[in-house]
Amino acid sequence: MATTTDNEPDPFDAIVDAPFDSALSERYLVYALSTITARSLPDLRDGLKPVHRRLLWAMRQLKLDPGNAYKKSARVVGDVIGKYHP
Repeated sequence: MATTTDNEPDPFDAIVDAPFDSALSERYLVYALSTITARSLPDLRDGLKPVHRRLLWAMRQLKLDPGNAYKKSARVVGDVIGKYHP
């Protein structure tokens, strides 16, 4: 059985006792703001959201041009979810 030495820090010293509602609201706010800025707002360079950019890239990889054969949208969405979804 392993024994602790004086050099090892106690893992319970890192636990911070905080009220649940305030800790949750602070952490959710940080997550929500990062999600909004990273995913929900269009990029200023081209006006596209990341999901639209991934869809266009997958369509380009499938060679979906006006002169080529038709492919169902489920194929494009499946490729995006399978290959490029974070």
